[in-house]
Amino acid sequence: MSPQNLQPPRVGIPWRTSAEEREANLAKTKNYQDAVRAAGGEPVLLSLQQPQELQQLLPSLDGFVLPGSPADVAPSEYGEANRGKSEPPDASRENTDRAILKHAFSEKKPVLAICYGCQLLNVYLGGTLIQDLREETDTPIAHTKHDIVPEPKEDPVHSATFEEASRLAKIAATVEAPVNSSHHQAVERVGKGLHVTAHAPDGTIEAVEWTGDSNWVVGVQWHPERMFGDAFSERLFREFIAAASQARNPVAQKV
Repeated sequence: MSPQNLQPPRVGIPWRTSAEEREANLAKTKNYQDAVRAAGGEPVLLSLQQPQELQQLLPSLDGFVLPGSPADVAPSEYGEANRGKSEPPDASRENTDRAILKHAFSEKKPVLAICYGCQLLNVYLGGTLIQDLREETDTPIAHTKHDIVPEPKEDPVHSATFEEASRLAKIAATVEAPVNSSHHQAVERVGKGLHVTAHAPDGTIEAVEWTGDSNWVVGVQWHPERMFGDAFSERLFREFIAAASQARNPVAQKV
């Protein structure tokens, strides 16, 4: 076995926001880093402010986690106007995620896209978003703690139902599991090459998976990185890391 195969796969994680990068605020990004480490990977934090350096770094990475963000994807990116509920976009974060996705799809490297990351993935592939679930769908389900009065400290939890043949159903070893929820937007029209593989009880799309080729690309609307001690969430990160290991050295993985 070569020394390279003894090293954990290197996983790129962009900063959640430009402001957090400027302030060196790792409080929430650390959850993603810890989840990748616990699953056997080496997290590599990616700047949102150095596009040339990013391009030089991308080939050395084996997979990518696209994290959540308090920003929203600019509605103009999916051909719509801001209807008053979409939060201000973070252009540097959007540009960084797009560069990552272009490289990942070109080089067949796995991607785990979480919350905002899932929404950006969908828009990148030509899909659209519901700009505000409460405003546009009248859902009775709380998808964020801001939907609850008085506001609780913890995220609300609801069930997600998985398509039987999906990666997520296999990882969960069931067709239904509880997930946390911290979002006010969601996938509306699904991007090209993506397949919906999970729904909330109100019909909100909770997960998508890439079907364009065999590459491991999964987008989830919930936050597995902070479902601490949850076996399904831990297996999701382990499956992603396994895919990153195989992407780095596919011949060795088949022997």
